[in-house]
Amino acid sequence: MNSLSQLAREYLVAVQFFTRLPVTGRLASWVGHSPELLRASAAHFPGIGVLVGAVAAAVYALLLAMLPDAAFAPLVAAALSTVATVLLTGGFHEDGLADVADGLGGSHERERALEIMKDSRMGAFGAMALVLALLCKLSLLALLASSEAGLVRPEGTDAGLLAPALFKGWLVCTALWTGHVVSRGLPLLLIRWLPHAGDAASSKSKRLADQISLGRLLVAFAWCFMVLALVSTALPAANLIVACSFAVLALLWMARLFSRRLQGFTGDCLGATQQVCEIAFYLGLAVSL
Repeated sequence: MNSLSQLAREYLVAVQFFTRLPVTGRLASWVGHSPELLRASAAHFPGIGVLVGAVAAAVYALLLAMLPDAAFAPLVAAALSTVATVLLTGGFHEDGLADVADGLGGSHERERALEIMKDSRMGAFGAMALVLALLCKLSLLALLASSEAGLVRPEGTDAGLLAPALFKGWLVCTALWTGHVVSRGLPLLLIRWLPHAGDAASSKSKRLADQISLGRLLVAFAWCFMVLALVSTALPAANLIVACSFAVLALLWMARLFSRRLQGFTGDCLGATQQVCEIAFYLGLAVSL
């Protein structure tokens, strides 16, 4: 029971750190706060993906049911679903992507790039990265929506295709939920592989980004495997493997980029990696279909 209570406290700290959901009053007093608890909460980064992905999927499904049955309805639903996730997280990871793009695009010198990344103002590279990332997300989700009808298995057949849909938009909802979870699990490997490159004295994420233990990584990937196991009842394992492989390749590319340019990572790098891995997951799923 103590272990479950500790995991619950760690998860609620992650909710406080990674979302705008309030944890106040007696609940906040029970959770408490300490550097050790904040460090441990990193293991529940994919668990935040479970929450954010569920909200994204619910908003998408609800809007798709309310909107006219028109060609652009999935695109509108995807756009407003993305708005919901940004409101829920405060654009935490999108901000990291913009900062990283500004830093790496603004200077080839390590120290100058890190200095730019700490600047709260957004530059041209950050704006371009955000716009392109959002375009990639929305277009890939719209593509998955357009592929949904052709993936439903006719009754009485055993063609190895997907099971009959339970509701309209099921494929995009599945992709959203799984993509948010997987893309929040993979960046934790950066903490394991690379040193922290930011200023320890001024960094808000230094305690969160301290070296993560193998046990904490196992907790994080337990979240991922749980969701993948549930989703495998709707999507064939081959499709999930391809989608996850694309996300892993994106992680490796980001890790190499940060190692070469920054000789480490910062909190912004984790947010940027989450965004890139999420897009890569949707791309891999679309390619696999």
